[in-house]
Order: sequence, then C-alpha cells, then structure tokens
Amino acid sequence: MKTPDFKDRLSAANAAKKAQLERAQAIAEDPERLKRIEARSEIIAARNSRIAERERVRREAMEREAAERAAAEAAEAAAREAAHKAEEEARAARLAEQARLDAAAAAERETILALRRAGRKAKKRRGR
Repeated sequence: MKTPDFKDRLSAANAAKKAQLERAQAIAEDPERLKRIEARSEIIAARNSRIAERERVRREAMEREAAERAAAEAAEAAAREAAHKAEEEARAARLAEQARLDAAAAAERETILALRRAGRKAKKRRGR
C-alpha cells in the first residue's frame, strides 16, 4: 500500500470539499425543505397573531377594570362628600339650635334679673 503524497491528499480534500458543497446546495434548494420553512413561518405568524390578540384582550380588560374602579372610586368619593356635607349641615343646625336655646336661656335669666332688680327697687322706694 502506497502512502498518499501531498498531491493526493490535496485532491482528496478538494473532492471532499466539493462533495460537501454539493450536498449543502442540494439541501438548500430542496423544495420539501422550502415548503417546511414556509409552513413553519406561517405557524409562527399565526402564533404571533394569537398572542397579540390575547394581549389586546388582556389590555382592554385591564383598561375596563381600571375605568370601572375609577368610576366606583368617584361614586364612593361623591357619596363620602354628600355624607360629609349632610353631617356639616346637621352640625350647623345643632349649633344654630344650641345658639337659639342659649339666647332664650340668656333672655330668661335677664328677665329674672330685671324682675329682681325691679323688686329691690320697689322695696327700696317703700322703705323710704
């Protein structure tokens, strides 16, 4: 058996490289492979559109929930404000009633004092 010299090794390497290149070209140009790549691309596009649709639905649901929450908070704030206003009005009415009662009591005390003074004055006049 003869050992291959440099020229034999070089031609074998070139032949192997050429065969590998031809196999790669055949694989790249294979119509079945192109169909598989196209089908895979369609599957990926469909998946991406489903994901985008789910994301859009999720965002719309979040926006709707946020709007409902804001509306509920606004209604709650309005109810709190109305309750606070009613409480303030009740407090003002109580204060007005208390002021009226205090004025009536003061007037009654003043009347009693005026009667006492008049009695003392009359007693003083009689005592002369």
